[in-house]
Amino acid sequence: MPCHRSGGWIEDRSGGRERDDEGRSSHRIRRTAPAHGTLGARSRTGRGPGADVRRRDQPLDWKIADGLLKDATPHTFPLVLGSDGAGEVVAVGTGVRRFTVGDSVFGQFQRPARGSGSYGEFAAAEEKALAGAARTVTYANSAAVPTAGTSAYNLVEETRISEGKRVLIVGATGGVGTFATQLAAGRGAEVIVTARPGTADVMTTLGAAETVDHTLGPVADQVLAAHPDGVDVLLDLVSGPAAFGEMTRTVRDGGTAVSTVGSADADVLTDHNLRGFNFQNRPSPQLLEILAGQLDAGRLTVIFGNEITLGEAPEALETSRAGHTQGKTVITF
Repeated sequence: MPCHRSGGWIEDRSGGRERDDEGRSSHRIRRTAPAHGTLGARSRTGRGPGADVRRRDQPLDWKIADGLLKDATPHTFPLVLGSDGAGEVVAVGTGVRRFTVGDSVFGQFQRPARGSGSYGEFAAAEEKALAGAARTVTYANSAAVPTAGTSAYNLVEETRISEGKRVLIVGATGGVGTFATQLAAGRGAEVIVTARPGTADVMTTLGAAETVDHTLGPVADQVLAAHPDGVDVLLDLVSGPAAFGEMTRTVRDGGTAVSTVGSADADVLTDHNLRGFNFQNRPSPQLLEILAGQLDAGRLTVIFGNEITLGEAPEALETSRAGHTQGKTVITF
């Protein structure tokens, strides 16, 4: 299991290996206090692998489980999955200044190099990866926000979305897309999103001015038929390089086209007089604080799929890997 209670807060899995009476190998648990600059939290929730019905990018949790990120960052085993989480601080390490025992926090817990994540009743995190949780929503709501919410906020900021801008979001019904829709609409933008009929009403509720059903024909053709002058900003959260290139037809001269899955070719975009880039998220506690304020003010809504137990997490990972989940999946303790 990811983390176990020990002496009031957390157990460290960095001990050696031992064998039981039947010869089975296991890891010995060493009880420790939080390291410098970290804190221990009782993880009321850990965000599990969530995706929408159309999402094709793989959630971080099973990417790590499948070894897809082994060349990107060091991994220490045993390794606890779980990027996002929310809970109550139960211990703090030396050097921690922003939090104290009893504080409610949310943020990013995944540290593959240390083998730690949020899939557990107790978890450790760096102070710089957390912020105070929203006061008016549940831990489940807070746990679903950190990675997707900071990504959406940074996307809206970096593409300079503002009042009067027309924005097309492709793959909008996932976590990043639902938050980006709300944030862009909140700034007065006209937001067009891709959504099947079953999710169109939800996206309209979140602020989308129009929805486009990709099953009825090429999205670019549908958008240009309704808006011959095109859009100011394209946020593509799902398309591969070829499909992304097709989507850029919708962007007016001098507009902005961004891919969150590495599909943008800056040279090609420049040749077409478009500004564009492959997005890399830069989370921060300041952004988390802004998002907590949005939750408390009722300006940000989390779309849930399921709340599950830790024992159901492996099945949820399989479902997510197959692309059959919808909304956020949150593990509760």
